[in-house]
Amino acid sequence: MRDILPDLRSRCADGVPLALATVVAVHGSAPRDPGAVMAVDAAGTVVGSVSGGCVEGDLYEVAREVLAGAGPRVVAYGISDDEAFGVGLTCGGTIEVLVRRYVSAAELADLGALLDLIADDRPVAEATVLSGAAETGARLVVRPSDAGSTTGTLGSEGLDAAVTDDARGLLAQGHTTIQWYGAHGQRRMQEVAVFIRTYAPPPRMLVFGAIDHAAATARIGSFLGYRVTVCDARPAFATRERFPTADEVVRAWPHTYLESTEVDARTVICVLTHDPKFDVPLLLAALRTPAAYIGVMGSRRTHHDRLARLREAGADEAALARLASPVGLDLGARTPEEAAVSIAAEVIQHRWGGTGRPLGELTGAIHHPGGPAGPR
Repeated sequence: MRDILPDLRSRCADGVPLALATVVAVHGSAPRDPGAVMAVDAAGTVVGSVSGGCVEGDLYEVAREVLAGAGPRVVAYGISDDEAFGVGLTCGGTIEVLVRRYVSAAELADLGALLDLIADDRPVAEATVLSGAAETGARLVVRPSDAGSTTGTLGSEGLDAAVTDDARGLLAQGHTTIQWYGAHGQRRMQEVAVFIRTYAPPPRMLVFGAIDHAAATARIGSFLGYRVTVCDARPAFATRERFPTADEVVRAWPHTYLESTEVDARTVICVLTHDPKFDVPLLLAALRTPAAYIGVMGSRRTHHDRLARLREAGADEAALARLASPVGLDLGARTPEEAAVSIAAEVIQHRWGGTGRPLGELTGAIHHPGGPAGPR
């Protein structure tokens, strides 16, 4: 959604009718995750993608039919479906796609309001009925419990209440999924399928040490969708001119800043200082956080010495096992830019549970189904 956000917002603002095709389920290997979006407007213009090109041609025709008044529907494409194979989904998986339209001024305004929240990095969840004893395409927008009321309805007060509760829980975790309910929100019943899509703010990447490697790492972090902060205690190095792509450049002692800023289970921490007076207090602070990844630059000898200092400072073996050091995958990197690719590769591997080996040496699914939701 975020990759086509400006296009969608401009169409809503201009009152241009459109159909949205959203991936709601993936089975097996597929190129895009649930939440991927393709839009077709009244002029026939397409923005976005749900499969990287595999099924867009067929889905375009479905979107045009829905836009013309055929009603919302869920369509499936997969390798086991001869018709779907004919339109090109040869990557081995199955995807289910919800197609619904936004035509009236009220519908476009509601969608525009959701897009504004996403653009402002304000947490929000959207729940949509897929099938069962409720109207397909019925929609409920849910904010965190401290941020006001919901918008829309799925058809019954009980269903709205149950979905609102679950959506807020999923939003806190950054997860997107399909949930099943009774027609009035009863738990452990499978009468209504509801797709709950969460839009959490982008995860953070905290880069400590304002060196050339940090500049390259900040650039690739931004490219991957992270909100990047570079922190260094040295004013001459921690400058906006040196880190133009970073969202923030902070001049502070690293451990002091880390102890005062927000870190959650999606946060990536890259320690590139390789100086004990910075590293040890910073890593002790980092190990007290729930960060998803803590990568530390330095040679094997430096890392061995660093571990000894951390043990002396009270860090236990379970905590030390969280450190990815020397940071990055073995790519033979030489330049700061190549090192940044190595670091990014390890971050992605850690997130999705990949092996880090060449795909040509492996068998089985290319796309790993596990791992937390991340930036899109």
